[in-house]
Amino acid sequence: MDVKTDVLIIGSGIAALQTARLLEEHFQVQLVTKCSVKMSSSYRAQGGIAAVTSQEDHPKLHIADTLTAGEYHHERRNVKVLIENGTEIMRNLLNEGFPVDRQVDGSPALGLEGAHSHHRILHAGGDRTGQVMIDYLLNQLTSNIVVNCYEMAYELLLNTNGDCVGVLTKGAKGTKRYLAHHVILATGGAGALYSCTSNFATNTGDGIALAYRAGAAISDMEFMQFHPSLLWSQGQAKGLVSEAVRGAGGIFVDAYRQPLMKGIHKQLDLAPRHVTAHALFHKRAAGQETFIDITKIEHFEERFPTIAQLCSDNNVNLQDGLIPVAPGSHFLMGGVVADDKGRTSIPNLYAIGEVACTGVHGANRLASNSLLEGITFGQRTAQYIIQTGCTQNNFLISDKHHQQTMPSLFTKDQLRQMMMHTLGIVRSPIDMQQFVQQLPSLQTLLHVNLNGLNQQELELFMMHIVAILMAFAAITRKETRGAHIRVDQPENDNQWANRWIIFQQGQMKVRDSLYEYHQTRGIVKAIF
Repeated sequence: MDVKTDVLIIGSGIAALQTARLLEEHFQVQLVTKCSVKMSSSYRAQGGIAAVTSQEDHPKLHIADTLTAGEYHHERRNVKVLIENGTEIMRNLLNEGFPVDRQVDGSPALGLEGAHSHHRILHAGGDRTGQVMIDYLLNQLTSNIVVNCYEMAYELLLNTNGDCVGVLTKGAKGTKRYLAHHVILATGGAGALYSCTSNFATNTGDGIALAYRAGAAISDMEFMQFHPSLLWSQGQAKGLVSEAVRGAGGIFVDAYRQPLMKGIHKQLDLAPRHVTAHALFHKRAAGQETFIDITKIEHFEERFPTIAQLCSDNNVNLQDGLIPVAPGSHFLMGGVVADDKGRTSIPNLYAIGEVACTGVHGANRLASNSLLEGITFGQRTAQYIIQTGCTQNNFLISDKHHQQTMPSLFTKDQLRQMMMHTLGIVRSPIDMQQFVQQLPSLQTLLHVNLNGLNQQELELFMMHIVAILMAFAAITRKETRGAHIRVDQPENDNQWANRWIIFQQGQMKVRDSLYEYHQTRGIVKAIF
């Protein structure tokens, strides 16, 4: 079955919906998502949206906080775009009537989160910011947007010129082929590659695997952010306990209510996430339980209704004043290399939101910059497509000759456990080398014929591609930087400053820039 449209968006989070609402007046738009439109990390987001809206704050301060948290591994032009454009966009949304939480005097109630120098976090519905934002954007969509749920994209289609002109999907009605002038990846991250995660189980890195198989550049795959506070109950992660809880006065403690962060970092419990997650990792590795003490937060259930309900559902008694927590995978800083307009290395293929790597998050994302990223780059991509128009006239699909049979793969549970052990908060080169030796080669996976596979099999295949990219990147970066912590190289190495590990067309390279057009001949170093 063929479906022809002007713009195809794969995903249904904040980046996808922001783009869709701006494009629908100009083009026919089809949106494809492999679950419901409300099964996204955006919808689950509790913390809020970081944006400068007070007189005491300034975009330069927000930029500085972003660079500090990410340990200066950034594409600084794009950071400037994120913060300055994002500030303008959020102010416009407030003027439109986006319902943020407000103080008695009517001004936005601004929260404080890790590594922020000022109160600048906008919240909606207490700890339901993502849900409120998704509902707000969905309510603005018209019938011009066709939403196709429960379809999994599994193969990007390139024409004979090498332009992206569509995608193959698999759903209850079988295989569909979408053809479009512009294809936008907004598929989110890959937290579900880990056994302990804040993500939905469907966040398996599909967009990254799709783009890699098509030949797009991928980068920063060694940087997976671990959130320090997932609710821990009955030996499992049950959901996120927002950083806003610590911004409101909660502190990390052990079972004896002794503070965990005292003397570790000057900002204590609101240190960057790789600092707090690392501290909790060491306590738990030593056999100690870890908690957030909320006794200093008045009216906790009113301020954090989602978290309170989560605790109640998992038999955690808030009257004790302690919420049991553990670190888990949360946000992938790397992904498909894209510029400030969402453009990737493949013409007419775009990447926005968590699936993209624009260099705005560095080695460790600043809290609450993720929703800002989706809103900002979703708008910029939409504006670029509106200016460009629909000019594609070659829809003759190039035959990729994928004839390789599927190699032996781990089960999902096996892969998730191995990822947690090998590419978790702390990484050992010996463990990582042993891991990659057990994985199939990227060259093999590039040429596997995916026809006939069901969604579970396709997800497992995509997960293995992403796992291999993450493992090779982590092995190659021989230093500790941000969320990438190596036991054998515990400090930053200046030789790795402003160096990007790029995967493309079956090769891995180290470059002095995220973007190839910045390179001078001789800088690019081939690894294999």
